[in-house]
Amino acid sequence: MRPFSRTTSARRARTAAAALVALALAAGLGTQATASPSGPPTVQQWEVTGLDSATERTALTRTGTAIDEVRPDSVVITAGDADVRRLRSLGYELSALPGTSAADVRPTAPSDYHTYAATLAEINAVRAQYPSLVTTRVIGRSYQGRDIVAVKVSANAATDEAEPEVLFTHNQHAREHLTVEMALRTLNVLTSGYGSNARITQLLNSREVWIIPSANPDGKVYDQESGSFRSWRKNRQPTPGSSLIGTDLNRNWNYRWGCCGGSSSSPGSETYRGPSAESGTETRVVADFVRGRRVGGVQQITAHIDFHTYGELVLWPYGYTYNRTGPGLTADDAAAFEALGEEMAGSNGYTPQQSSDLYITDGSINDWLWGDQGIFSYTFEMYPRGASGGGFYPPGNVIARETARNDAAVLLLLEYADCVYRITGQEDTYC
Repeated sequence: MRPFSRTTSARRARTAAAALVALALAAGLGTQATASPSGPPTVQQWEVTGLDSATERTALTRTGTAIDEVRPDSVVITAGDADVRRLRSLGYELSALPGTSAADVRPTAPSDYHTYAATLAEINAVRAQYPSLVTTRVIGRSYQGRDIVAVKVSANAATDEAEPEVLFTHNQHAREHLTVEMALRTLNVLTSGYGSNARITQLLNSREVWIIPSANPDGKVYDQESGSFRSWRKNRQPTPGSSLIGTDLNRNWNYRWGCCGGSSSSPGSETYRGPSAESGTETRVVADFVRGRRVGGVQQITAHIDFHTYGELVLWPYGYTYNRTGPGLTADDAAAFEALGEEMAGSNGYTPQQSSDLYITDGSINDWLWGDQGIFSYTFEMYPRGASGGGFYPPGNVIARETARNDAAVLLLLEYADCVYRITGQEDTYC
């Protein structure tokens, strides 16, 4: 599904062309308002108009700008005054979205979103309540030394059985706290449903589920626990040879890293890909965990969702190319990705599409998990659909509703994890 393929006006084409001509001037510049250890000054969201195609949006991202939201003929970005001036000098038209400053956005109550410590406490409580269904493992530590935890949910969870494994990752981007709530929702639904819900019982009897609630705990703590949100995206790892802080973990994976204009080489950019693939401490921790799930040379993880906010989208590889197929991604693979993506989107009301229908990204977790590990990997961009719903910080009273909205999609992925090609009737060929 390609909902944004509209005819571009001559005026917009001229704007994009001007931006491309000026792109060399932007080399080495970034869109992070500041990345000093003391943190960024006030930033807010801006609408950039005159962009209605993937190529135009990609031209914007090649200036080092991270896109928060795609609209039919514009995008929304988070930026400070210096970034706004720079983009305007490149020919872009920007207008501020009122009330979207990070300083303006606060949770309805301090307890709306789980802190890092509260997240671990809830996981430990569920493990104590369901000891036969839940085990936990510290798979590594963040740059600042916080535990990165993987939670296993399965019947006979303490035993590594020969069953398809499914991975759910969350909170690669620090400010996307709703995704951590999604992790806790999945954990509670699966454990409370075992033995009382026939579908969940059957799935946990035949699947092993791994949940990583926060892949970026340093960034989460930094964004959430100062008294007001900071609109922080990256991790908290310094860049060698620079005073700037942070790598975009979802541009740091070791597949087509930095290949295609879908990330930035500038440490100040929100989409800074790091000095090398897997240079992000947290990227390497999760990648090593995934590689460690190979048994006898066969990857046990078969399916995956990486939860983000926002936009209400179901996305699949590849992100680095506009082409529907590519090396290691055949027409049959693409058809299976699309069919399952559309079925999951049918259950939650999201828009399904190939990732690059939005704009080019490279070094993403989806592309690495499929291109390097052969895992059917999706991104879910959760609620809201747009900035008017709260952007990265929706009010706490929607958390239960919006996490529950993905229950059916999670179960669908679990059901097809034994053979995703079954959804296109090709199980006899591939499974």
